[in-house]
Amino acid sequence: MKLFISADIEGISDICDWKETTKGEEDYNDFKLQLTREVNSACTGALNAGVNHIVIKDAHDSARNIMHRDLPQETTLITGWAYHPYLMMEGLDNTFDASIFIGYHSAAGTNGSPLAHTMDPIKISYIKINGEIASEFKINYYTSLYTGVPLVLVTGDKNLCDEVKRTNNKIKTIVTKEGIGGSAVNLHPKTIEDTILNLTETIFNSNNLTEYLETLPKEFNIEIQYSNHTDAYKASFYPGVTIKDGLTIKYKSKDYFDVLKMFLFLT
Repeated sequence: MKLFISADIEGISDICDWKETTKGEEDYNDFKLQLTREVNSACTGALNAGVNHIVIKDAHDSARNIMHRDLPQETTLITGWAYHPYLMMEGLDNTFDASIFIGYHSAAGTNGSPLAHTMDPIKISYIKINGEIASEFKINYYTSLYTGVPLVLVTGDKNLCDEVKRTNNKIKTIVTKEGIGGSAVNLHPKTIEDTILNLTETIFNSNNLTEYLETLPKEFNIEIQYSNHTDAYKASFYPGVTIKDGLTIKYKSKDYFDVLKMFLFLT
């Protein structure tokens, strides 16, 4: 069996400040290590259950955060950005049996995390898909469905996990923290690591991964609100984009890959 893991950092245990997520900052190395540990827990649980190859996309910022030497030898790590439209899901295809998201976080425009954002936290005020605020989870979940790969587990803040359950209540979730304004109430990191390992092993021992699959929406109505009106004006020249107001654009497509290409150039 093959597993694909997309790993972000803002949703891992104990993080509540941008300096903890930023390469070069004093606190960063501690959380780089914790991200690696939580990814390692998912890998170990999957390998215990018979998965024989794991591809991990480092999907945070520079995409150079995870310490590969500290992961099992059965893993392949994708670092940096090729700028394929899959972005945080780069490397995924229909040969994988399942995907897992580690360290994900609440969407821009919500109050579920001190670090709530979607894509570029400075540039983007919010993204909506079919009228609903969309997190990076939702964008990447649809990418997983687009390739026919079931998403089986998401870890992150409580608000994000609630969104996952509203989207598809068969997907397993692990709450790492609860965001309250600018603070986070965190579960113990070792508890999170143990829970990820055990639940991942249980999922892959079930041998019924296709039950997690859903059908993609037939049409995608996208709305992006920018922080700066000049970004909205520039984006309005992308094929198929219309202006809603000074800060907001709209885009519609029945092909999700077209949506992903639009995100690549406009976010």
